[in-house]
Order: sequence, then structure tokens, then C-alpha cells
Amino acid sequence: MVSFENTENAFKAKTNSELNRSYWLFKLIGNPLLVKMGANFGPLALNVGFKGLIKSTIFKQFVGGQTIHDCSVTIAELGKYNIGTILDYSVEGKESEVDFDNCKEETLETIKMAKNDKNIPFCVFKVTGLARFDLLEKVSSKKTLTESEKQEWLRVKDRVSKICESAFQSNQAIFIDAEESWIQPAIDDLANENMALYNKQKAIVYNTYQFYRHDRLSYLTDSIKTGKTNGYHIGAKLVRGAYMEKERKRAQEMGYQSPIQPSKEASDKDYDQALKLCIDNIDVIGLCAGTHNEKSSLYLVELMQQKNIPAADKRIYFSQLFGMSDHISYNLSLNNYNVAKYVPYGPVKEVLPYLIRRAQENTSVKGQTGRELNLIMKEKKRRSELKK
Repeated sequence: MVSFENTENAFKAKTNSELNRSYWLFKLIGNPLLVKMGANFGPLALNVGFKGLIKSTIFKQFVGGQTIHDCSVTIAELGKYNIGTILDYSVEGKESEVDFDNCKEETLETIKMAKNDKNIPFCVFKVTGLARFDLLEKVSSKKTLTESEKQEWLRVKDRVSKICESAFQSNQAIFIDAEESWIQPAIDDLANENMALYNKQKAIVYNTYQFYRHDRLSYLTDSIKTGKTNGYHIGAKLVRGAYMEKERKRAQEMGYQSPIQPSKEASDKDYDQALKLCIDNIDVIGLCAGTHNEKSSLYLVELMQQKNIPAADKRIYFSQLFGMSDHISYNLSLNNYNVAKYVPYGPVKEVLPYLIRRAQENTSVKGQTGRELNLIMKEKKRRSELKK
């Protein structure tokens, strides 16, 4: 029986000094005031010589390295415990065609690296790394594009297609991340087009479904029906979501119904129903449950057992972010379930927005920091008692 209470398993890969570093880091990011100051002054801190401090603390906790090759140590370390790596080039907020082409080439490099490494079961990209945000918003709202925008959109589609084609040729699964609701329709269309092309035999291209939105369960249901009708598998990465505050604020300011669930309970219910939907249709699904929620993780374990699906069935993966929820990742992998950590990488300056989101998430998500801290303290106590 899987248990997430075993801290010896959870922190098996951490030395005492690494455990202490994590302890102090989670103590700091548990303070909302410090996190707010960090978000406001983080870029300035880099410019005035604090890059080394950031790199040795929060960067080291949540990021695999500055380059794809820097991640090799992290990939190998996770691999020792049968935990895979999802390479995520986390540079964002770019706006030029040169930057978009560079992001495409970097993503192709991750696929090339993954092809020759059994410890990298998935690669991932954000469409906003390949396209202007405003263009995605215009396409999503079905507004008429200018001639130059039509050409620009064709270039976006070509970048996405080249990445998905490379993944298919390399037999390498790839995730397309979900983003803000007002650009998501364009992203969904790109994902569906490429799933139809490359998922005839199994899931290669995965779309991401965010269940903090109240419409995603019905959308996933429709996606599965469409896939069955047209003879292709659905790659489904299920997450709760990362843009809640921004979504609510925009809906209020612009006077439309918020896409966000009315409560956390509603989000949890839809997420678990989505897990069941995927397991009930597992013959045409590739599933990755991206969650830090213990109950949802255990529920998926139960669903697999009810259907007599082996723990190591490659159609089903559990996933958590690097540096978080090791008690879920390591205890699942030690029970032979497929687990992969999302491992972002990129230059410190470029990855800073990602790091700020992680700090804010740990502060705002109820109990997140407290849970991490309690587990670390429990393991520190266990280790100290062993010395007596």
C-alpha cells in the first residue's frame, strides 16, 4: 500500500545539508511579505550582485540548471530512484521572431537529448515561447487577422508542427502546456491538430487540461469523443492550474463570467472525475496526472488497482514539480509507479519569473509550505534520533 508519510523514502536523495537548505528556504517563502518583496525586487537583486545567492538557494531548489547540459546531473540523480525528468525550457515573455525560433530550436534539442535517455519520458513547451501573446489572443477570439498576422500565424503553426513531428519521429512524448483562458482556444486547436496527426498508434502529443476551470471536464469528455471518432489517441496532462488570481481579476475588470471554479472542492471533484474518465478510456488515452495533491494521487492508485492496471503501465504517469512534493514522487516510484519531475532550466535571469511563481504558489496555496516544512522537520528529527 502506498503511503506518503514515509519521510525516509521522500528525502532519500537529500544529504543533511541539502535538507537544511530546503528547510530554511521553505521557512522564508512561507512569509508572504518576504515573497512580495522578492517578487518586486528580484530583478533588481540580480543587477546589484545577488545572482550567486539566488542561484545557490531558490534556483537550486526548483531549477535543474542554466543549460540543457547542466541538467544531466539532476536527470541522473532522479533516475537512480526511477524518477523521470520532464525537461522544461522555462524562458518566457519574449516577443521577437528570433526568440521564437530560438525557443523552437531549444525544444528540438530537448527531444534529441530525451531520445537517447530513458530517464526523460517527456519534453514540454509553452506556445507563448513560440508566438506573441497578442496574436494568440486574437486567434482565440476569432478576430480577423491582417495579412501579416496570417503569415505570422502560419509561422507559429509551423514551429509547433516541427516540434510535434520531431517528437513523433523520435517516439518521444511531448506536452503542450496550458496557459491563460483567453489564449487557450488557439493552443487547444494547435494541440488537437497535432494529436490527430501524430497520435494514431499511441499518445505522443499531449494537451494540458486545467481543472481550476469549470469547463474543462466537459472539454476533456468532448476531446476523448473526437479522438475516438477520428481514430487517434488523446494525450492528457491533468493539472489544477496556475493562473487563478490573474483569471479572476481579468474577468471582474472586463465584466464576464470567471472561468474559475466556485470553490477548491469543485476543482478537486472535477480533477478526480477526470482521472476516472481517463482510466475508463485508457485504451485511447495517455495520462499524466500532474498534481501535488495526496488524495488525488492515492485515488489514481486506487483506480488503477480496481481496473487491474499494473503500477508500471507506461500509459500512466504521475508528475510533480522539481523541488516540491518529494513525499509523493519518491514513495510512488518506490512502489513501481511511473513518476516524472518537471525540471525547468534556463539562465537565472530568464527563469526568475518561474521562480517567483513557485514562491507565490507556496505562499498562497493553503497548507503547501506548512506541509513541506512539516515533512522536512519530521525527517530531520528521524535522522537526529538515529545518531543517538
